[in-house]
Amino acid sequence: MPTYTPPLRDMQFLMHEVFKITDDYQQMKPFADVDADTINAVLEEAGKFAANVTFPLNISGDEEGCVLDKATHEVKTPTGFKEAYKQFIDGGWPALSCDPDYGGQGLPFVVNSALYEMLNSANQAWTMYPGLSHGAYEALHAYGTDEQKKLYLPKLTSGEWTGTMCLTEPHCGTDLGLLRSKAEPQADGTYKITGNKIFISAGEHDFTENIVHLVLARLPDAPVGSKGISLFLVPKFNVKADGSLGERNPIFCGALEHKMGIHGNATAQINIDGAIGTLVGEPNKGLQAMFVMMNAARLGVGNQSLGLTEVAYQNALVYAKDRLQMRSLSGTKAKDKPADPIIVHPDVRRMLLTAKAYAEGGRALITYSAFLIDKELNHPDEKVRKDSADLVALLTPIVKAFVTDNGWAATTMSQQVYGGHGFIKEWGMEQFVRDARINMIYEGTNGIQALDLLGRKILSNQGATLRKFGKLIGQLVEEEGVNEKMAEFINPIAMLGDQMTKFTTEIGFKGMQNPDEVGAASVDYLRVAGHLVFGYFFARMAQVALREIGNGSTDPFYQGKLQTARFYFAKLFPETASLMRTARAGSKSLMDTDAALA
Repeated sequence: MPTYTPPLRDMQFLMHEVFKITDDYQQMKPFADVDADTINAVLEEAGKFAANVTFPLNISGDEEGCVLDKATHEVKTPTGFKEAYKQFIDGGWPALSCDPDYGGQGLPFVVNSALYEMLNSANQAWTMYPGLSHGAYEALHAYGTDEQKKLYLPKLTSGEWTGTMCLTEPHCGTDLGLLRSKAEPQADGTYKITGNKIFISAGEHDFTENIVHLVLARLPDAPVGSKGISLFLVPKFNVKADGSLGERNPIFCGALEHKMGIHGNATAQINIDGAIGTLVGEPNKGLQAMFVMMNAARLGVGNQSLGLTEVAYQNALVYAKDRLQMRSLSGTKAKDKPADPIIVHPDVRRMLLTAKAYAEGGRALITYSAFLIDKELNHPDEKVRKDSADLVALLTPIVKAFVTDNGWAATTMSQQVYGGHGFIKEWGMEQFVRDARINMIYEGTNGIQALDLLGRKILSNQGATLRKFGKLIGQLVEEEGVNEKMAEFINPIAMLGDQMTKFTTEIGFKGMQNPDEVGAASVDYLRVAGHLVFGYFFARMAQVALREIGNGSTDPFYQGKLQTARFYFAKLFPETASLMRTARAGSKSLMDTDAALA
């Protein structure tokens, strides 16, 4: 059976020693009284909830799955899931970073992000039920009418109701311009929504008495394509003016998807037959509100893979220290045993350190991104808010794609450490692998994320946002450029930072001649950008570790940080050279292949 220990020390290291978040929070009115002790206390309790309440339900929830009653369209979640959610609500966890005007606790988003990393390590399928509500909450908070906010946000904040994102249809996934769901205006200002949605995570369940569906649909006179999409709030039960529940709305779960992983989450096919809905935002501008949900979801999906990377690594490490197999190539290490533990073997260490580096790099990136969101929404300086927003936009596709690609690699490697036992269900490792696979697919496949990064976030503004991140690297290089102890961390990112300018310009120029060149290079490009970002954070973590060691600290945590950073730069970061070469190879070997693909 697997185990899980919340990585509180690493979270605190990033928040308080690397990013020093409370220094900035003192300048932000909503967080002026939030100190390190408060954050640490919340994280400690969050870790206890994840480890003690939801983690024990992970394997049993996967085995039991969800059951649909086709007569009533109701879904029964796995044993213990509903009771765990009640404890979640009773603990006030859904409200952690929500607006106090609607009953929220108003804590920084960084804290909420850390909570969800631990929940994802413990039980990704369970965590998706409350996790999906955050996207609905954010969209309504940004674009909802006063009435919608009054009726729905307090319930979403408390967790009494949950939310979904009803976007995908059987014939269209990412290309939402093809969707067919219709919205017919009614005399009272509401709309009757009709259509079919698929792959709706947490689309039906028994946790709460109501579910708030946010549904994309077309008005009768809507323009074709993505410019004709509107967003509607369609509750499972209609809500009266006083907030009480009215009649059942005809938005039903018609079937549950049979999936490779996340069996404990109800991935629903939703049939909508004249359900009453209200417009969110302006007509035909649903994509604006949708992207609020999508961006929140993309950061959340990256956090899912971070959680799985961490828990898979932890268990592989324990196994590698215990499992005896052969003798070390450099001589016997465990003389009192018939064989050495497999952790002595270089390739086992390669797999363990890869998973560890991907976890620590991913945690740094996601923590920093959450910190940027806090600054974007709350900092008093307009320029800081604008720069933070630009960097969030740049980093979001990297969080979603790079962290989930790495999560798939890390969980697979952690499974590999177990040898044959990793393929056996009782050890729990194969579930981490299965659950991790979806994260590369939903909320926009990783190929879509790569196009978004290169096309929309970088080339569309001639690399202006990329240069903002480059300035951060430049500042670090200027600080530590003459420090010999930092050279092994600074030199690689300084070199790649310089190369990125030429690399980006070259692809952009080729793309002007042939747009397929951008598509052919984008996935490789995103991984190069991901390593640049990870490299920057590993350099910053090494900077702090070296400083503490120089000040006399004997805490092995800091030595571990340096060793992980050295491994990352020696064994993982050099991938950028081959990636830039394959990106520069162009589109011809992909597109001039009709005979090969006949």
